[in-house]
Amino acid sequence: MSANASSPPSLGRDIKVMGLVGAAHWASHFFHLVLPALFLLLHDEFQVSFAALGLLTTLLYGASGLAQTAAGFLVDRFGARRVLLSGLTLLSTATLACGLVQSYWMLLPLSALAGLGNSVFHPADLSILTAKVSSHRLGRGYATHALCGNLGWAAAPVFMITMSQIWDWRVAIICAGLIGLAIVAAFLIWGGDLQDQPDHTAVADPIPVGRLMDNVRLLFSTTIISCFLYFAFLAAALIGIQSFGMPAMVDMFGLSLTEAGRGVTGFLLGTAGGILIGGIAADRTSRHDRIAIAGMITSALFIFYIAITGGLGAGMVLTLLVLAGMASGITTPSRDMLVRAAAPKGASGRVFGFVYSGLDLGSALIPLVLGWAMDQAHPEAVFFTVAGFLAITALTVVQVRRQVAIA
Repeated sequence: MSANASSPPSLGRDIKVMGLVGAAHWASHFFHLVLPALFLLLHDEFQVSFAALGLLTTLLYGASGLAQTAAGFLVDRFGARRVLLSGLTLLSTATLACGLVQSYWMLLPLSALAGLGNSVFHPADLSILTAKVSSHRLGRGYATHALCGNLGWAAAPVFMITMSQIWDWRVAIICAGLIGLAIVAAFLIWGGDLQDQPDHTAVADPIPVGRLMDNVRLLFSTTIISCFLYFAFLAAALIGIQSFGMPAMVDMFGLSLTEAGRGVTGFLLGTAGGILIGGIAADRTSRHDRIAIAGMITSALFIFYIAITGGLGAGMVLTLLVLAGMASGITTPSRDMLVRAAAPKGASGRVFGFVYSGLDLGSALIPLVLGWAMDQAHPEAVFFTVAGFLAITALTVVQVRRQVAIA
């Protein structure tokens, strides 16, 4: 029986669950930016274009997106913990191997393998939180999950650049892989009581995992597709800043690599701060759509100002990116609550897996386009693209709210 269906777990138990799942999500997001943080160095090392480097990101997110719905079915069938640890081990090992390659082409299959490992996190993490965290703390549980992910994003540029300056880029990548394996070990040591088996008896009339047409109707309903598109557009925006924000800022404003790295880190730390505020707000309101719409439009306006304004200094760029990240971050727990409201009981793994594969779709498609724009000397396209996609997410939230209200 899930924690929410029985007596509420203690605060200490909830914190432990949030901490372990948050550590895994931190690692997932950290690995997203291990290679992008080094794009300028890899560009010089392998003498390849930015579009070719964007292909590495496309392969990671493409493989993750294609496999994520299947990972959700595995979670519903075999349990979230074992699926989560298997994925994290594969992601960590594939990343570590990237530090041993001798040519650009060897990075391509390793990026795809890393993507397969990455596919498990959202269906596994969110299924664990939904089942094991008490309902009155679930908004903060989702906030902790998202916060840890964004802290992983924020840590990656600083860690990778610092390590590559102390040693070299290969040592930096190998150390990143070892961090992931250390988190796997911690989960095995302290997460034994999270050992789970899927429980179909806890839910009245669950949607059977193996019944094809029932699952097709579920996943391709208007509500679930709207959630999917929300994440696709959101990811397209975020990956623009994460993958090409640094080289774009260097070209547009003449910033150093260190200053540009601080800008990306500032955006991600601002997002983390916004998530803390958003988690409290999500537990105190039922109108999660209003929070999501207002936050996304505000974030889009800050990014748009960066795109249209020339001659900004490092301090102003950093300030605008922090504010944009904070506005975006406030929406994160509310978006997860909207997805939870749209997911039928007994099918959370499948729904979370399919919906969050939208993140991978958006992340896979945009790097090639923005890499080409950078090769054509149009760095401003990065920020115009980010602002546009952030604004579009607001339209999908309207649709999700309408459908959930009808249901």
